[in-house]
Amino acid sequence: MARRLRPVRLDFLESAPLRLVFDTEVAASPRAVYRALADDVADSPSWFTAVSAARPTAGGAGREIRLRGGVVFQERVMVTDAGERYAYRVEETNAPGVRALMEEWVLAPHGTGTRVRWTMAAEGSAPFRLVLRLARSRVGRSFRDAMRNLDRRLASSPAP
Repeated sequence: MARRLRPVRLDFLESAPLRLVFDTEVAASPRAVYRALADDVADSPSWFTAVSAARPTAGGAGREIRLRGGVVFQERVMVTDAGERYAYRVEETNAPGVRALMEEWVLAPHGTGTRVRWTMAAEGSAPFRLVLRLARSRVGRSFRDAMRNLDRRLASSPAP
C-alpha cells in the first residue's frame, strides 16, 4: 500500500539523517547524461537494471519509478538545470519504513566526459536506516553499473 512521505525541501539533501553519495566518470557529455536522466525517463530500465519500469507523470513534473522487487515511487521533480543538476523527492511509496526520500544527480564536465554524482537523502525508521546502511555497497555497485550501461548506450546511439 502506498504511503505519502514527508514533503522535504532541497536542503534535505544536506541535512538528511542518512545520505548515500556515489560518483563516477563517464565518457558521455553532461548534456547527453542529463537527457537520459530527465528527458528519456521511460528508457531508464534499459540501462539502470534496478528499475523495471519508469514513466514521466504530470507532464514531466513527476515520475513513476518501479524497482525490481516491487517497490514503487511516485516522485516530484524539484530541480531541472539542464546538463548540470536533476533532483526529485519521493511523494508516495510502498517501501516500508521510509518517511522522506530525495535524490539528486549532479553532472560536471570532466575532461571530454562527465563526472556524475548521485545523492540519496533519506529519513526513516531504525530498521529502514539499518537496511539502507547495509545495502550501501550494493546500491553503489548498482549506480556504477548503471552509469557504465548508460555510457555504452550513449556511445552506440547517434547524437540528436
